[in-house]
Amino acid sequence: MTDAFKFELVSPERLLLSGEVEQVLVPGSEGDMTVLAYHAPLLTTLRPGLLDIGLPGGEHRRFFIRGGFAEIGPAGLTVLAETAIDLTELEAGQLAQAVKDAEEDVADASEDAVRDRAQTKLDQLRQVQATLNL
Repeated sequence: MTDAFKFELVSPERLLLSGEVEQVLVPGSEGDMTVLAYHAPLLTTLRPGLLDIGLPGGEHRRFFIRGGFAEIGPAGLTVLAETAIDLTELEAGQLAQAVKDAEEDVADASEDAVRDRAQTKLDQLRQVQATLNL
């Protein structure tokens, strides 16, 4: 049995999940990482992706997240996400709209650096679409 730790998922609208968890797969900007109890302190920005939360008893909750950051500390893990949608509520149309918005951002970018950031975001969203088969 894995040790549980405190976890909170917060979006600008509300607290989405708060409680004890066994593990959380976090889509960090530098790559995916699995957070377990007693993880070293860390602060990372998030990329668009799937947040997979392992609850005690083997149940999992999954969220599509975009933007924000994750903070791991002695008190546990807090994920502050700009967008967080429970996969049980995610509609293909929402993700398709996010992809369309990102495509427009790439097309409208007048500077290379802005275009590169928009293209990276678009690539990540398309990867999430492919992962979810949407």
